Amino acid sequence: MLIVSDVHGANDALAVVAAQGEPLLVLGDLLNFIDYRTYEGLVAQVAGREFVAEMVALRSAGDRSGARRLWRSFATGREERLQRTYDELIEESYAESARALAGAEAYVTYGNVDRPDVLRAALPDGVWFVDGEVVEIEGLRVGFAGGGAPNLGVPGEVGEEDMAEKLGRLGPVDVLCTHVAPAVRQLSTDVVAGRVKESAAVLDYLLEYRPGWHYFGDIHQPMATEWRVGDTMCRNAGYFRATKRAIRHG
Repeated sequence: MLIVSDVHGANDALAVVAAQGEPLLVLGDLLNFIDYRTYEGLVAQVAGREFVAEMVALRSAGDRSGARRLWRSFATGREERLQRTYDELIEESYAESARALAGAEAYVTYGNVDRPDVLRAALPDGVWFVDGEVVEIEGLRVGFAGGGAPNLGVPGEVGEEDMAEKLGRLGPVDVLCTHVAPAVRQLSTDVVAGRVKESAAVLDYLLEYRPGWHYFGDIHQPMATEWRVGDTMCRNAGYFRATKRAIRHG
């Protein structure tokens, strides 16, 4: 069983992993809005890389209000056209992901930058969109709960109450798969971006149900990639856009 997260548009590399013939778990963030390293992504396609570089500089300095002002100055008066353009680019990106996964035994959930309904509709036959449900894979009960921590009010974010309800539907599993990290500072802190993104509901689930393994993504440069929480080995599946590598369960 192979696991990836934070694909962020790296669909050629995703196709290579999908072709290996093993069950593949994709833990969200298939879209690439902004690559902080290269300034590539959907925002660059809409506004240009110089704009993205300025946006990244503001965000990296912690000036999120400045980044919002920059976006408003660009978008004011052209909101409808920009939304249409984004919708088209998102559909194109998910179509590329679908082609990469075609023919594989793959299970896909969503992350904070994703559009869950659009992603679900784009997946090819034989590839399953999984969220708030348990699937038996290689003899293991694998539970999936998609979504990221609330921040911008976008469709891929899930509040703590909703996350707790979703996890509660799973019951006991052997393997828990989420996009968001548990509320363990070593796992939920991005040491480059300087942000903490975590879910107390996920941590509560681990402490109550004690699955053997928990795989997640979202944190591109974590303080720690592995951490034991009680009986559970927690492991960040990695920033696939950068690494181009899957991790193997076990």
